[in-house]
Amino acid sequence: MWKDEILEDIHKIREEHAKSFNYNLEAMFADLQKRQYEDGKQVVNLSQKRPIRKSPHPTTENL
Repeated sequence: MWKDEILEDIHKIREEHAKSFNYNLEAMFADLQKRQYEDGKQVVNLSQKRPIRKSPHPTTENL
């Protein structure tokens, strides 16, 4: 079977990270947020959501 060395490395890194926090998801998430903040890069911003615009096209519900 073919092995992807990059994926194996990613899985190894993820496993080491999880193990270092005793597989505590809250602690792992807090650490990743801290790293993101320290890097100065914001990967995802969920604090501002765009408003949902209604389609100008009628649907079968509107008929």
